[in-house]
Amino acid sequence: MSKKEILDAIASEIVVCTKCRLHKSRTNAVPGDGDPNGKIMLVGEGPGRSEDVQGKPFVGAAGKFLNSLLDEADLPREGVYICNIVRCRPPNNRDPLPDEIETCTPYLNRQIVAIQPSFIVTLGKHSTDYLFSRAKLSFVGITNVRGRFFEIDLLNLKTTVFPTFHPAAGLYNPEYKKQLIRDFQLFGHELKKGHRRNYR
Repeated sequence: MSKKEILDAIASEIVVCTKCRLHKSRTNAVPGDGDPNGKIMLVGEGPGRSEDVQGKPFVGAAGKFLNSLLDEADLPREGVYICNIVRCRPPNNRDPLPDEIETCTPYLNRQIVAIQPSFIVTLGKHSTDYLFSRAKLSFVGITNVRGRFFEIDLLNLKTTVFPTFHPAAGLYNPEYKKQLIRDFQLFGHELKKGHRRNYR
C-alpha cells in the first residue's frame, strides 16, 4: 500500500471512532491533512470549533496564524502533514485528558510510522509531552524545550522533534507570538542548511 492509502485507511477508522468520551459531542472527527509523502509532520493538541465543523486541522484563527508561521519557514502548507494528538474536539476547548490522549494516540503512532517524517514539529505542551515520553525524554514544560532540536528514536524511527508553542497561544500573548515567529524562522533556516528540498 502507498502512504496515502495507509493514511486514508487510518482516517476511515478515526471518523467513526467511539473509543473515548469525546466522540459523544463531536460534529466531525479530524484525522489529519497534508502531504503523505512529505518529510515534516506538525502535531497539535486537538480540534477547535472550526475544525470540528470542517473535519480538517487548523482551519480557524490558529490555523491562519499557523499558515503565516509556515510562510516564515518558507514551507508550503500542502507540503507538510498536520494532525493532533486527539481527533475530536474536547468540550469548550478544554485540555485533552490523559485517558483521552492514551486512547487516541495509537492513531498518531500509525501515521508517524506510515509517513516516516524527518522532522516532527510539536505544537504545544500536550503533543510535546507525549512524544517526549515515547522517546523516554523528560519533559519539564514547553518553555524549557521550545525552539530546540531533539534527535530521538521514536517507534523504531530516527527523527528530529522541534517543540514550540501552540499557535493559539500566540493569538492571546504577544510574547508567545514573537517566539513562535522566531521558532519557525529558525526551523526554516535549519531546513535550508540541511538541503530543504529533501524535506518537501
